[in-house]
Amino acid sequence: MVPARLSATRLRMLSALGAAGLVLFWSVAAASGIVPRTFLPTLRDVLLRLIELTHQPFAGNTLQNHLLSSLGRFAFGFALAVAVGIPLGLLMAWFRAIDRIVAPVFEAVRFVAPIAWVPFAALWFGTGIGGPVLIIFLGAFPPVLINTYRGAQFVDRKYIEASRMLGAGAWRGITQVMFPAALPSIVSGLRISAGLGWQSLVGAELIVASSGVGYLMVKGQAGLSTATVMSGMIAIGIVGSAIDALLRRMQRAMEARRGL
Repeated sequence: MVPARLSATRLRMLSALGAAGLVLFWSVAAASGIVPRTFLPTLRDVLLRLIELTHQPFAGNTLQNHLLSSLGRFAFGFALAVAVGIPLGLLMAWFRAIDRIVAPVFEAVRFVAPIAWVPFAALWFGTGIGGPVLIIFLGAFPPVLINTYRGAQFVDRKYIEASRMLGAGAWRGITQVMFPAALPSIVSGLRISAGLGWQSLVGAELIVASSGVGYLMVKGQAGLSTATVMSGMIAIGIVGSAIDALLRRMQRAMEARRGL
């Protein structure tokens, strides 16, 4: 027990040292004057700007309202990816014919970066919610489908055969045998999916949105306000970490419940 505690303490110290090193390097570089302060503000400037954005509207909204707009798009796109990816992955694992039909199309599409769909999203949806949601879906969908499919493929076949021998049809076999057994892999895929979906959202908002934290950053860049851009980056990192922490807690709770 003691070595484990020491190891955890050392890891936390290393993390703190890494963060302190980044702050120190940033502060020295900003204070040196090698890079103009317009393009590399100090940490204090960025933090003050971050606080200012929470109560002073910029690009039409305060920072928290921009974040709420981004989170709304993210929730819609991520939920759509989950609603399509999990059932489709289970069906592909259960029915070989569906696997053969879907797999070639999926393999061809999943290697296209979500940001490459931005021109189509702009043409199809303009600056409405549809464009960013499409980009988020395309970023979040592949990990959900892949982890669901792989988790279902690793289910012990004897359980599936036993369910069939007991008269269970495809619906009961998928929902009562395959899905519970694949759940740890599915939740693991959701963490990856959420991270890629959040990154895809910000990329989409840089081009096809009229609100959101990505839009705020575009307006900050247009006004040569590096502190605004960096404030948006910090907000993106904080929210993304919070989403991952929530899903990580869900994963741990599920593993504990299953005795893993």
